[in-house]
Amino acid sequence: MGETILLVEDDVSIRKALQLNLQLEGYEVLCAEDGEIGRRLSESEHTDLIVVDLMLPRLSGLDLIRELRQRRAELPILVLSAKDQEADKVMALSLGADDYMTKPFGLAELLARVRALLRRGRLHRSLSSTPSSPGNKASSRIYLDVPGRRLLVEGQDVETTAKEFDLLRLFMSHPGQVLTRDQIMQRIWGGEHFTLRTIDNFVVRLRSKIETNPDTPLHLETVRGVGYRFNP
Repeated sequence: MGETILLVEDDVSIRKALQLNLQLEGYEVLCAEDGEIGRRLSESEHTDLIVVDLMLPRLSGLDLIRELRQRRAELPILVLSAKDQEADKVMALSLGADDYMTKPFGLAELLARVRALLRRGRLHRSLSSTPSSPGNKASSRIYLDVPGRRLLVEGQDVETTAKEFDLLRLFMSHPGQVLTRDQIMQRIWGGEHFTLRTIDNFVVRLRSKIETNPDTPLHLETVRGVGYRFNP
């Protein structure tokens, strides 16, 4: 059986066309015509990816994304929307969406992005198969409230972007384990739109937030020529 995609889309023609093409690619497809049905299906059925419109009846796409992220921080979410303003994209990505496509869109590009997000999800499950706590993550100074998506350093709230939070969660889920830049890129960015240098920039930003002295980091250690290791 193929991976399962939940498609939340109120436009009947788009929903049926996408359902057919995703099924032809070998995926199991669950469909919802409004946000409330999408929420119920996401709670009752196993899903590997959710494709969601923003302008939905009963429960908006943004509200659905917010609720999904609180329950399943690792679930890949792809937004399809006619709203093409930068503010709309920033809002969706800030709430936890992994990718954003505007309507009208090309089918080939959408399928490529679906494959990329599912590949990232498989890598996450592979990394998560190593022993680690499934709940909140903590070290001697750092506490990561996963359901609430909050970072506390020495008891103080520290603001993070969605990607900074996801990156730190990945590190803290694998204490003492070296993660290569390729592994990190696939898990957090999917390897589609960013260079490996992006990871280095995000690590610098995380160090400024969690390290006592970012110039001599104790938690986020560089493993030269390979990647990074998190030391609790």
